[in-house]
Amino acid sequence: MSNWYEISNPGDVSSPAILLYPQRIEQNLRQMVATAGDVARLRPHVKTHKLPQIIALKRKAGIRKFKASTIAEAEMAASAGAEDILLAYQPVGPNISRFIELIRLFPQTRFMTLVDDPVNLERIGKAAVSAAVVIELLVDLNVGMNRTGIAPGDAAAALYRALCHTPGVKAAGLHAYEGHLHSSNREALGQAVESAFAPVWELRELLLSESLPVPATIASGSPTFVLMARHPDVELGAGTTVLSDVHHEQDSPAHRFVPAAVLLCRVVSKPQPDLLCLDLGHKAVASEMPLPRVRLFGLEYSVALTHSEEHLVVRSARAAQYQVGDVVYGIPYHICPTMALHSEVWAVQDGRAAERWPVVARARRINV
Repeated sequence: MSNWYEISNPGDVSSPAILLYPQRIEQNLRQMVATAGDVARLRPHVKTHKLPQIIALKRKAGIRKFKASTIAEAEMAASAGAEDILLAYQPVGPNISRFIELIRLFPQTRFMTLVDDPVNLERIGKAAVSAAVVIELLVDLNVGMNRTGIAPGDAAAALYRALCHTPGVKAAGLHAYEGHLHSSNREALGQAVESAFAPVWELRELLLSESLPVPATIASGSPTFVLMARHPDVELGAGTTVLSDVHHEQDSPAHRFVPAAVLLCRVVSKPQPDLLCLDLGHKAVASEMPLPRVRLFGLEYSVALTHSEEHLVVRSARAAQYQVGDVVYGIPYHICPTMALHSEVWAVQDGRAAERWPVVARARRINV
């Protein structure tokens, strides 16, 4: 077949569906290792895929450290053999005890998590002492995204000092996520990254000057992956790089990562001569971004008109070339939340949808 994304057996695949291409995933993993310079620097985020099969591919590539957003993602990764997992989401409420349960259930796995609040630090410490475990914590720093974290400054330094002296916990370093920084202009993005992280480097030097342990500094979103890789003492947590998507391609054209996840959908109606209705609604492709939300192969110049729960209607001058039931392929603009909408994906081997993989960690709870 002339197009890499087409499969020879679309009749076996109900739509909408996600197709994954393991050979392309392995190509992206090799590029990640090459960019990092040392595979030990990689801590890729598993939220992008949520699949034990991709954990296996990452471990085959020599990756031993992982990052997760949910208890379920962390459990999935540990069950798949991950040796070192950061839960990059401050546990609160019952999730503190669930995190402790993870530590007990997988004694062969190292777990760490985040804290950005002194009261919650005290809660985590007390729970750890009560459970007779030690919880490794990184202070989460806000470098401008204004979503989580504490600004790198006096309050952050005070929190880190408190962490170093709180029973039941152990200082594991600093964490910062610069997900708000993305641009196809490499020079402008580089300046933004350096400006955002200057206070982080200052904080780290201050803590080290006080003889406090700062074992790791973990950062890097996917758009900034190559830029953060220039800092040899930073662990790189980019996740989208393993599957890529349209946003990553637009923001990072020089990264040389290839799309490894494709949506398969079908024309389900032609309500007007120039309109196509596809079975690719909110429940099949992430809708948190403005339209368009998918780049459709063969319909690149179509205009998305409406997007609802089960339908995507596009206007195209090529609509007459399509019949009801025809297969259409496309790449989502944001793959991470798109994966979370699907209970299973198809792995493509030799141009054929060969195997169905359950998206294990889309669940909020697996066992823990």
